[in-house]
Amino acid sequence: MTIVLIATLLYLTATGLLVRAVVRDDAAASPGWLWPAIPAMVLHGSYHALVAIRTSGGPDMHFFAALSLVGLGMAWLTSLVAARGRMATLGVLVFPMAAVLLCAYHAYGHAPSKPLGWQLATHAWMALLAYATLSVAALLAIMLWLQERALRRRDFRPWLRALPPLADLESLLFRVIGAGFALLTLTLVTGVLFVDDLLAQKLVHKTVLSVLSWIVFGVLLIGRRRYGWRGAKAVHWTLTAMALLLLAFFGSQFAIELVFGRSR
Repeated sequence: MTIVLIATLLYLTATGLLVRAVVRDDAAASPGWLWPAIPAMVLHGSYHALVAIRTSGGPDMHFFAALSLVGLGMAWLTSLVAARGRMATLGVLVFPMAAVLLCAYHAYGHAPSKPLGWQLATHAWMALLAYATLSVAALLAIMLWLQERALRRRDFRPWLRALPPLADLESLLFRVIGAGFALLTLTLVTGVLFVDDLLAQKLVHKTVLSVLSWIVFGVLLIGRRRYGWRGAKAVHWTLTAMALLLLAFFGSQFAIELVFGRSR
């Protein structure tokens, strides 16, 4: 509990410092928010490691544990991109989210897990990293939509200044989508190679939805490269693909573990 409490307080401290930096428009010049953010993320990861050691099983990949790990991945990715000027705005959303997901895992998680072989472990960690990367892309898409909507309406409110320049935000969005698409591709490949019952009844919906998400992201990247897709079209395709991906794992896991009360 102590680790979770300290990590949560550090996440919230980083959020407060980020809000102040964004308001003052000096997030890049004074990245003081990194000092609490980095130990928060280290403690977050350490808590998962301690749970795995204490239960003498493999890493917990059940619903709340997976959500918490995705939140941790999003926090690390945000720390990499948030140091670039007003991209720090992303951390205002991600760090509190990571804190909430960690607390939810502490309160409702800790389901016993079977040890995973290196093949399945590779597939699982690749999937979580893909989810985290593409979740960051979804947040960037929402930020892009809010900014474009405000500009079209000529609604120049103070919060608009906190967002990154439109061109920079759009460029970062597609770079993150490209990285996430590559990770999702590796996730599907490792699934085909290492998961014996990939098309079994309990996994077929996950497989189909993940492939559909992969196709939508792929079409978006092709449309960007060949036809210059941007703006609202990019946002809609990104959020559609992300919704499919969330349903592929977290939607099904929510139903299996929390509604029907079964564990994997």
